[in-house]
Amino acid sequence: VIIWSEIMENRRKPAPPAATLDINCDCKEYVLDYLAHSFPVQLYEPFTDSEGNLSSRPVYRDGQPVESREAVARRDDLIAQLASLPPVPGALDQIVQHFGTELVAEVTGRSRRIVRKRMSSGGDRLVVENRAAAANLAETQAFMDDSKRILIFSDAGGTGRSYHAELSARNTRLRVHYLLEPGWKADAAIQGLGRTHRTNQAQPPLFRPIATDVKAEKRFLSTIARRLDTLGAITRGQRQTGGQGLFRPEDNLESAYARDALRQLYLLLVRGKVEGCSLDRFESATGLKLMDANGIKDELPPITTFLNRLLALTIELQGVLFTAFEQLLNAKIEGAIAAGIYDVGLETLIAEGFTVTSRQTIYTHPGTGAETRLLTIAQRTRNRPVTLDDALARLGEPGARLLVNERSGRAALQIPATSIMLDDGEIERRVRLIRPMESHTVPVKMMGETHWTAAERNDFATAWSAEVADVPAFSDSTIHIVAGLLLPIWKRLPNESTRVYRLQTDEGERIVGRKVSPAWAANATTAGAATLTPADAFMALMDGRTILDLAEGLQLRRVRVMGAERIELSGFTDTMRERLSAYGLFHEIITWKLRMFVPTDTAGPVVLERVLSRYPVQRIGEREAA
Repeated sequence: VIIWSEIMENRRKPAPPAATLDINCDCKEYVLDYLAHSFPVQLYEPFTDSEGNLSSRPVYRDGQPVESREAVARRDDLIAQLASLPPVPGALDQIVQHFGTELVAEVTGRSRRIVRKRMSSGGDRLVVENRAAAANLAETQAFMDDSKRILIFSDAGGTGRSYHAELSARNTRLRVHYLLEPGWKADAAIQGLGRTHRTNQAQPPLFRPIATDVKAEKRFLSTIARRLDTLGAITRGQRQTGGQGLFRPEDNLESAYARDALRQLYLLLVRGKVEGCSLDRFESATGLKLMDANGIKDELPPITTFLNRLLALTIELQGVLFTAFEQLLNAKIEGAIAAGIYDVGLETLIAEGFTVTSRQTIYTHPGTGAETRLLTIAQRTRNRPVTLDDALARLGEPGARLLVNERSGRAALQIPATSIMLDDGEIERRVRLIRPMESHTVPVKMMGETHWTAAERNDFATAWSAEVADVPAFSDSTIHIVAGLLLPIWKRLPNESTRVYRLQTDEGERIVGRKVSPAWAANATTAGAATLTPADAFMALMDGRTILDLAEGLQLRRVRVMGAERIELSGFTDTMRERLSAYGLFHEIITWKLRMFVPTDTAGPVVLERVLSRYPVQRIGEREAA
């Protein structure tokens, strides 16, 4: 465990040997001094001016202001109440005193510290401990030698030292790096994060930024996230290099998605759709005006102004506004990710193996002869299903439930999920269903329409273990990459996603290019003759962006039914139903209409092969991005 904090050095005089150590390290004296000198205690009296307006004025006696006895009593009572509160030690002292110096290695600039020591009489006592100049070297070595499990380092201890899981060190445990006080400088944050994430390490660390439940505090983490993402512009487009993958998309509160979410929040406030905060309350509390004589303003307050004003609001109002803003932001980001248009810069594809199975030139530049190639790559991915122990370990979370589908016999773990705010201001409550190889989010109101029912622990364990046993060790799939010269044909490439990927094949070849769907690849290489193998057709349909038009008016596409992704066959007639059922398709009656589906498990490609042999593909189309 590594904790990085900006530590302010407090130099104090040593306590007398026989005195009890009682040092107040918080800012209580500043608050008490402010109350003693700035609390309003002057007495006011009402009066009527020459125009008949009732007002108030301070009371003076013999040229001296008169104090209100009630106000003085309130001030003294508040001072006494604050003075009686126990002191709150800093985060560094709390950690050292809680775990003890035997477990905590401190690498900071402090020459003294307050530690808790066990007395011979059996009790504990706080004492001042002097630290030698070479203490940091000894503490660093103790952590790397696995003598101490916890390391705290500050800005002073984060220069020129390494705390990663070095292969030559005795301590190669997984580092969990808690970012306690990130500060404002992105370069300083990278400096601290780079101490535990370096080359020649056994495993990379887990980064954990820390924030309290005060919603506006995320404003500070957002500044670091935005500045780290900005560094992606100078890291050859790979934004993970700047942010180290530390922050989530929703942590950047100043992105384009956040600006869209904020404008939608403004519109909901004007329409009175934000529960707990009216337009008048918002404008009076923040000082931001959303309306003018012509209605809602054309130029609304920017995101930075909104975030700064949140810091001045009460905790209750912060929670109301920030919760609504977060729900809108999550909905925007989830929609962009689902549509494949979320901009994450250059991504690296990772799998057990990549093998190029086909290379075809689809464009040659007339001037330079540079080529654009369509590569068909076989991808092998290791399956890592959620084990039964991991699933049962999450039962301690609030709202967790064990479910079994009464129709399919599959098992799922239900846990609460983040709610989102829809465009009309309605709050959509959601839950997440975790299955051995997937997880998806379902609105709560749709759960009653599904076949998921509560299950006993033994029934759940049996169904879950059976599914895990059927999962193969590897999954093979096919992807298509357009590599080489891209700019001349950029507009010809599919516009549902502009992501650029890179990968390295098993032969050591490095490939950078655009990922395209099987439908686009088939149409680009066959010059109108649409050909697709059943396995590729199944993967293309499950990807969700491909529509297959078959003979005799049939059509295959991916749909979402009861919160699950399915492959639906539409356009069939009553005379085809028995034959299609014999091929392995199953049907359900939904809203008084019979619908047929291709299984999405391991039997799916086999069933699809039977269908395509009888009803061949006539056209491969692409559905528009959402």
